[in-house]
Amino acid sequence: MRAWQLHELGDPIEKLELTEVPDTPKPDVGQVTVSVKAVGISFPDVLQCRGEYQIKPPLPWTPGGESAGIVSAVGQDVTTLEVGDKVMMLGGGLIDQVNVHEMGLWKIPESFAMEKAAAVPVNYGTTWFALHDRARIADGETLLVTGAAGGTGSAAIQLGKAAGAKVIAVAGGEEKVEQAKVLGADHVIDHQKNSNWVDEVRDVSNGGVDVAYDPVGGETTHHVRRCMAWNGRLLIIGFVAGIPELPANHILLKNYSVVGVHWGASLGRNPQSLNEQMQAVLQLAETGDVDPLIYPVYEYQSGAQAVQDLADRKTWGKVVVRVG
Repeated sequence: MRAWQLHELGDPIEKLELTEVPDTPKPDVGQVTVSVKAVGISFPDVLQCRGEYQIKPPLPWTPGGESAGIVSAVGQDVTTLEVGDKVMMLGGGLIDQVNVHEMGLWKIPESFAMEKAAAVPVNYGTTWFALHDRARIADGETLLVTGAAGGTGSAAIQLGKAAGAKVIAVAGGEEKVEQAKVLGADHVIDHQKNSNWVDEVRDVSNGGVDVAYDPVGGETTHHVRRCMAWNGRLLIIGFVAGIPELPANHILLKNYSVVGVHWGASLGRNPQSLNEQMQAVLQLAETGDVDPLIYPVYEYQSGAQAVQDLADRKTWGKVVVRVG
C-alpha cells in the first residue's frame, strides 16, 4: 500500500516521498482497520517535517494528525463499530490503511463529507478546549479571533457563535474576509487594509473583548492584548508569526489573563475529555453549527505540496488531502 513518508528532516516539498509500505496486518483484539479517505494537515505537520516541533517524530514518519475513513475490517471483541461505518480519528495520516483501537474512533453523521470530518479533530478539539475549558466563554460575551480564515480560526468563529458570543474576526485580504463572513463572524476586519486595527475592535466591542483567540502570535498578539477588556482572557493558541514577549505591567493594569492552550498535553492528563469534546462537536455538526471551512482539496499525489503550501501560508481554512 502507499504512504507519504519523511526519511530526512527538511522542507516538506523536498523531503516527503510517496512510497510503497507493507500492507496493514489484520486488526488485533479491540481494533478495526480503517481505509483512510481524507486527511487533515495542520501546522505541526510542517514543524515536524523540519524538526522544529517540540516532539521530534521517529523516522520514517507519515504526516497527517487527523483522518476520516471507512471501517474495512473488525477485530475480536469490537462492540461499537462494524464494517462500512464512516469514522474520524486522531492519527491515521497520509497512508492507505491503519489499524486503530475502537475507542479512538468516532462515527460521523452520514451526511457529513469525509473531507469535512478530517478537518474536525485537531482544530475543533483545540478550539473547544480553548473556549470552554480554558476561557469559560459565556453567552453574550465578545470573542476576538485572529487568523480567522485559517483552520483553527475558522473553527473558533463557528464554536464562538454556537456558544452565543459576538465574534469579531481579523483576516488578511478580500478572499479571507469573505470566508470569515460566510462562517458567521459578526464583524470582520481586513488587516491588510487596516494594519492598526485596535481602535476598530475597541469601537465594535464597546471598549474591549472578553475573550481573544490568537493562533498567530508575533506582533499580532501585541495588537490583541491592547483590545482586552477588564477581566478578559487572552488565549495563546500558537505562534505562526513568532513568539511574542508580553509585558507583565500591561496584564496587571488591564486586569486580564493570558491563558495557555496546550490541547495535546491536556489529553494526556484527562483522556476522557477527548471523547466529550468530539461528541459535543459532532452534535453541532448534525445541526449545521459546525461546517468546516475547507481549502480546495488536494489529491493524494499532491500530498507533499499540500504540506508545503500550508508552510508557505498560501492556503485558507483547513488543508485536506483526499486519499481513497
